Amino acid sequence: MHSASVLAQTDADKTNDLAKASQNPVSKLISVPFENNFNGEFGPNNSTQNVLSIKPVIPIQISENWNLINRAIVPVVSQPGIPGGPNRQNGIGDITYQGFISPAKPGAVIWGVGPQIQMPTHTDEVLGNENWAAGPSVVVLSMPGQWVLGGLLSQIWDFAGSGNDGSDEDISALTFQPFVNYNFAGGWYLSSAPVITANWEADKSSDEWTVPVGGGVGRVFRIGKQPVNMKMAYYYNVEKPEFGSQWDLQLSVIFLFPK
Repeated sequence: MHSASVLAQTDADKTNDLAKASQNPVSKLISVPFENNFNGEFGPNNSTQNVLSIKPVIPIQISENWNLINRAIVPVVSQPGIPGGPNRQNGIGDITYQGFISPAKPGAVIWGVGPQIQMPTHTDEVLGNENWAAGPSVVVLSMPGQWVLGGLLSQIWDFAGSGNDGSDEDISALTFQPFVNYNFAGGWYLSSAPVITANWEADKSSDEWTVPVGGGVGRVFRIGKQPVNMKMAYYYNVEKPEFGSQWDLQLSVIFLFPK
């Protein structure tokens, strides 16, 4: 009985450690997140936009002291059509790559820094921008006790592409994602990770910012031997562009591959 109890406690500790690692953007954990966002009251007709973001994360140890955390963000979009066009536009948006150089043996403060590159991969002209864009990204966090606290900040500018002839809008965009997670026993956790954005090229100053507030709940568990992180969250946009969505219901399924 004592041995079984110790084994159960060890498994529980592993699950809790895995939950915290999955909340660290620059951990050594390989993961494949599928994040689906139902964006409500979107566009001039207050319809629903759906964005499935596929975000594989592959860390590579490039030296004894440094890791390179590679992340791609592939948006699969279904949104209301424009007047005179089809009822909905469906396709892939512009793919983003993030690469963070991070210490292989971090201290109390964990950090990573590197480039972010946005590529004009959209399959429909209304789902992206013809320009390439790039800029710096930085993430800083700490994991005291049951908490995972931090933020990710990036800024990109367009630098090349067919849109630079004036056929598409210039790009200058800031993204800030603060995140607060509190972990409970059994892999359960509370989370708030709003994605705050600023479009510096917006035609009107009132259309620059998108500021969501909210949060959700998640759990790390196993399906057979496969660790999975599932999360549900709701965000309300207290500041948004004129035709931006009013709210976002976010459902995530993240497949984890610990080494």
